[in-house]
Amino acid sequence: MLMPSEGEGFWLHKSLEQMSDYEWESLCDGCGRCCLVKLENEDNGDIYFTNIACRLFDADNCNCRDYAHRTEEIAGCLMLRPLTESLLSALPFSCAYRSLVEGRGLADWHPLISGDPETVNQAGISMRGQVFSEESIHQDEWEEHIISF
Repeated sequence: MLMPSEGEGFWLHKSLEQMSDYEWESLCDGCGRCCLVKLENEDNGDIYFTNIACRLFDADNCNCRDYAHRTEEIAGCLMLRPLTESLLSALPFSCAYRSLVEGRGLADWHPLISGDPETVNQAGISMRGQVFSEESIHQDEWEEHIISF
């Protein structure tokens, strides 16, 4: 992971489009919230997060078990690059990509700010150990697992 001393503040002077792949990936704080099953209200388009994670999500390490091939294995996996306006609603408010697009900057718990990848867990942002696998919950029960952040 890119730590502040290795490229201090690149997100302050580069747009998302200008970032290298390495810089882009380092913006991910490892919270796992984008890996949650999301439900959409058909009437108004609102997106609701659940505490149900994609089957590839490793809840202990808060990462994807097969990141390189995730979009081949999971039909609805979010591809954030390029980040489109329609993807923003599928990202939590705490997401660094969304935060930068909305002009809010990075939170103090973000590993690029703190220098410590554990601060996302200490701040209660991470989904580590807090989710069910989508394979263990029947789709008819997903609405019962809606959560708010």
